[in-house]
Amino acid sequence: MFQTNQGPSAPAHQFIFGGTSATSAGGDSNATFVAENPLSPKGCLAPLNAIYELISPQTAPKEFDLVNNPLGTFCFTRPTMASLLDSKGRSWKYYTPGPNSIWTAPNWIRDICGPDQDYLSCNGPEWKNSVDLNPQHFLQNDLLGCQLPAVSWVIPAGQNSDHPSSDGTHTGGPSWVAAIVNAIGESTCTDVVNGKALPYWQDTVIIITWDDWGGFYDHRRPTLLSVPSQGQGDYQLGFRVPLLFVSAYTNPMIDSTNQYDFGSILRFMEHNFGIQEGALGFADQRSQTDLTAFFNFRRAPRPFQHISAPLGLEFFLNDHSPMEPPDND
Repeated sequence: MFQTNQGPSAPAHQFIFGGTSATSAGGDSNATFVAENPLSPKGCLAPLNAIYELISPQTAPKEFDLVNNPLGTFCFTRPTMASLLDSKGRSWKYYTPGPNSIWTAPNWIRDICGPDQDYLSCNGPEWKNSVDLNPQHFLQNDLLGCQLPAVSWVIPAGQNSDHPSSDGTHTGGPSWVAAIVNAIGESTCTDVVNGKALPYWQDTVIIITWDDWGGFYDHRRPTLLSVPSQGQGDYQLGFRVPLLFVSAYTNPMIDSTNQYDFGSILRFMEHNFGIQEGALGFADQRSQTDLTAFFNFRRAPRPFQHISAPLGLEFFLNDHSPMEPPDND
């Protein structure tokens, strides 16, 4: 499983949410991408003269500046996976630790943010209805309240990420993931599928991955999508990240045959909801896999097995500590 891009968290979340970090569809076709974490990660609400660093085949390996002047230059107009889900009448939600986090991908998209005329606040209906600025609400409100949308992006607060801790005792990340998987696997909530009520465990897939490789050693060189200085290969693919695919219809397995990237996840969503694979025309089109190899519907749904972790669901339901930022090193 490869990180689709070679950058850090901010562009990586754009690829996870919409298959590109380009400012537009035209920018993506020209392989011109936002490449770094911005100093002002407010997207549409970035202040005047803030800077995003872009990279292109013409400038690589050097970057160049995109300046937020006029105001709203950082408010991009391009489709995302959310817009494809909207076109099919499917609900979605993006749970994220605050409006200005480098992990908050929707705040870059004009149609979702719906900025006011001074670019001081996001007022769009999708921002209000589908962007939740507290990841804890995924558990507290929507999962336990039997209100899961068709697709959820669940981004942790900094203390529940897998960033290494200085003292080596950090357990928030693995425990947070285990709490989510356990809550879905043990939920009594149901969805009606083909006239039959199925518990969440039997009609939900949980895809666990990491936004970037984090600087850890990997002996496998990334596979470039094209020759450097001739297109997408200047920024795609990046180094490998883990991928865990959890469902009642997945055999215990390690897939070492197929090559996956963030675009594979988008293709799987498209496949699942009757959307043509590659419909965005971005990473979903460039990817060659869609995760369906992990499903085996010929088998009966296997019973859920509880995952033990240092911190349980009750801890996260009652954790009132301030959300830490993604990067504090």
